[in-house]
Amino acid sequence: MNTIRIVSLVVAGVLGVQLAGAEQTIKIASSSPLSGAQAALGEMIKLGAQFAVEEAQSAFAANGFKLELAAQDDQASPDVGVAVAKRLVNDAQILGIVGHFNSGVAIPASEVYKDYDLCMVSPANTNPKVTSRRYANVNRVCGRDDVQGPVGAEFAIAGLKSKRALVINDKTAYGQGVAEAFKQKATALGATVVGFVGTEEKANFQSLILQMKVLKPDVVYFGGIYDQGGVLLKQMREKSIAATFMGPDGLDSSEFVRIAQGAAVGAYYTTVAGPVDQYPAAAAFAKAFAARFQRQPESFALYAYDSANVLIAALKELTRQAPGKLPTRVDVCTAVRQIRHPGITGLIEFDGKGDRKKSDYYVVQLKEPAYPGSTVKVISAEPPTE
Repeated sequence: MNTIRIVSLVVAGVLGVQLAGAEQTIKIASSSPLSGAQAALGEMIKLGAQFAVEEAQSAFAANGFKLELAAQDDQASPDVGVAVAKRLVNDAQILGIVGHFNSGVAIPASEVYKDYDLCMVSPANTNPKVTSRRYANVNRVCGRDDVQGPVGAEFAIAGLKSKRALVINDKTAYGQGVAEAFKQKATALGATVVGFVGTEEKANFQSLILQMKVLKPDVVYFGGIYDQGGVLLKQMREKSIAATFMGPDGLDSSEFVRIAQGAAVGAYYTTVAGPVDQYPAAAAFAKAFAARFQRQPESFALYAYDSANVLIAALKELTRQAPGKLPTRVDVCTAVRQIRHPGITGLIEFDGKGDRKKSDYYVVQLKEPAYPGSTVKVISAEPPTE
């Protein structure tokens, strides 16, 4: 082999290494429960984010960037969520996160993200404290429990003419917060709140049912998630408790119907993530989502898709402004807070706290033991001023 040939091969090899390294990687993380009792809702957050990332990969590749999703399982646990957050912030390629599902996980995890300027766009965290701290990196595309709870109370007390409410919560930041908001509004509307009870019980609600027999509520409001709520409702009906059953968006899953079975008929839930048929722009998304994942999108899938696309839109603009340059995390935080994005759930803009400027709240009734039920009322509202 002659010298020129050797030199040519060496140069080609060096260029090959340089070209291989020319494509920079940008990661968007998702964090939600992917195992355990709440995995059905957490999986929808992951898949919604994944779908958005996959759609955008070719556009990023054309500009020299490899876009990836880093999906994380926070197990609906604050401790695990914080551990996940610490791992994410130490990966310099991660420039944004879609998550979490549980407010009780998001609040401590976001304290970690704040210290590292990692932008969080939440599809599902409804507790007011998520944004009331006014962190520049924390945003949400969904509504808040201090609106969702009153929407449920207004419907139960003014709409259904309920007069006696038993309010139960799962002792989490989410469940207790939305239950308290329901209680306050129900009281203001003139209803008698016959009890406000917290429980971590998962399987045997007989003591609560005995209280129902004594207190005789005409509506039972459960602030919590489907894995508890479905069991509670099933046992209520088995013991002939006929009170209207209602809860927040933690019940917004086909798993609630699977657990409660026939007892689900007649139940109501409010949700900040309306059924797919409530969004004109979502029909094509739902069809493509089902083709990709062989399952229908539920609850927060649409909002996770929009959350990821908010981050993607911000990243596209930043990489357009500085071609070939990896955006900083601070740049991403600033761009997201200033975004005006036409999502499939409507126009997404954030106020100074990171709340969506206008959110929709849905009241859904299960008229048969089948998900997602029928939307009976929709209210659009701005977030409370603080």
